[in-house]
This record gives sequence, C-alpha cells and structure tokens, in this order.
Amino acid sequence: MTLAVLAILAGLGLLVWSADRFVEGAACTARYFGMPPLLIGMVVVGFGTSAPEMLVSALAASQGNPGIALGNAYGSNITNIALILGLTALISPIAVHSRVLRRELPILVLVTAFAAWQLWDGELSRMDAVSLLAMFAGLMVWTVWQGLGRNDDALAREMDQELVSHAMPLKRAVLWLVVGLALLILSSRVLVWGAVEIARGFGVSDLIIGLTIVAVGTSLPELASSIMATRKGEHDIALGNVLGSNLFNTLAVVGIAGMISPMAVSPEVLERDILVMAVLTLSLAVIGFGFRGPGRINRIEGAVLLCCFGGYTGYLLGSLF
Repeated sequence: MTLAVLAILAGLGLLVWSADRFVEGAACTARYFGMPPLLIGMVVVGFGTSAPEMLVSALAASQGNPGIALGNAYGSNITNIALILGLTALISPIAVHSRVLRRELPILVLVTAFAAWQLWDGELSRMDAVSLLAMFAGLMVWTVWQGLGRNDDALAREMDQELVSHAMPLKRAVLWLVVGLALLILSSRVLVWGAVEIARGFGVSDLIIGLTIVAVGTSLPELASSIMATRKGEHDIALGNVLGSNLFNTLAVVGIAGMISPMAVSPEVLERDILVMAVLTLSLAVIGFGFRGPGRINRIEGAVLLCCFGGYTGYLLGSLF
C-alpha cells in the first residue's frame, strides 16, 4: 500500500512537470511552423493540457478499469470549472473578452447534453465512442477555421504575448515536445497502477478514485496555467484552458476510452456526476457569456464554485463510510 501511495505522488508530480514541458514544446514548435496564435491557444494548448486525462483514461480502459477512465474525464471537467475557475476568480475576477470563447460556451453545454444522452441506456458502446470522436473532429475543423480567420481576437493577442515571452530555439522546443510526451506516458502508467492498487486495498470503487485523486491530479496542469495566466491579466487564456480541456475530455478522452473498451456505466455516473457536471457547465455559460458585453466571473461567483467543489467532493468521500 505504501508503494501505491508513493506511485501516485510520484506519478502526479511527474505528470504535471511533463505536461508543462510538452505544452511549452508543442506551442513553440507550432509557432516556428507558422501556426496562428489563436489556433495554438485553442488546439495545441487545449490538447496538451488534456494529454494527461487522455493517456490516463486510455490506459485505464485498456486495463479493464472503466471507472477510472470515466471518473477521470468527468471528474476533471467538474474540477476544471468548480476548483480551477473558482480559485482563479478568487485571485482575480475573470473578464471574458474573446468572441471565440463566448461562442464555445454554448457549444460546451450542447456537448455535455449529448454526452448525458449517450449514457442514458447505461453503457458506452463503440458506436457511442465513434459519435463522440466524429463530433470532436467536426469541432476541430470549426476551431481551425476560427483560428485561421480571427487573428485580432483577444485570445490571439494574449497567446501571442505568451509565445513571445517563452520563446526558445526550435531544437529545444522539439526536445521538450518528445521528452514531455515520453514522460507523460510513463507517469500515466505509474499513476493508474497506484490508483488501482489503492482502490483494491481500501475496497473503494475505481470510479470514486477516478473522480477524486486521479481527476484532480490530471487537472493540475490546467490549474497551474490558469492561475499564472490570471496573475498576468491573461483572462481569456485562463478560461480558454478550461473550455478547451472540457471539450477534449468529454469528446476525445471518453471517445478514445470507449473505442478501446466499450463499458457499462453505473447509474450514479448519470444521476450524480453527469448531473453535477451539467449544472456547473450551464452556470459557467450563463455567467461567462456576457449577454450585454464581456462576460465576467467575479469573486463571489468564484467562491460559490469553490463551495460546489467542496460539497461534491465531501459527498463522494462521505459515500465511502
């Protein structure tokens, strides 16, 4: 059991460090090949910060642990909105200027509703997974079109400033890209092994482990990048990290896990976890869209989001006893 705990701690630490190196290397490499800043922010950074969830869920599904796979994806979405945006808004209220991000908010609501509808029959089939991945592909086409056509967007300007401040030679960028990806795979394997061993040792369902320890751990890259962006006044990057990650998690992460291994979905996932994720997503869309101007998540709303995360996590832990 001690070895499993150490594996989780080491896996999480290495996961966060390697994800940061991977994202930085990928973004700088993309810049050298002429990719627009808005496209880097929406696709490269969004994919990179969701790489831990993707690898952990894929490994969990391939090893016959569907609870960790689904719990990691949906738990990360809950963590992203309630913990990360809540804590970030407490540090500095988040003003949403980007027109692209404001359009993504309703899309995230629709994607969440589609995911809930798919699980209504209590299973995630390969056909469900194909549907998720097809929607993801369509969303990527739309994102590329947006990124190529709107270089004057607020998110593009903030991302351009970030890329300039973190400039590095191409060889170093490629090195961090390769090293970061390799360590991401290694740390994901270590983390999944430790999580499964703890679940078995304490008799806890792998779903609860996935929703708590694994979900929070794989969301740490988003937490670090969102707080750093907010402290620099780059509010659109902070929100973009969360929106991009949640879209990747709901569509690509769950879709890949379902393609690897179709799985039965326990009733509590739909009745509890999907419901909480849907309510949080809808509330984020309402407060972040800004119907009469730029959207804004103030400190009071951030505190409410944090309370929601604390209440949800407390409920999960209370169900163990």
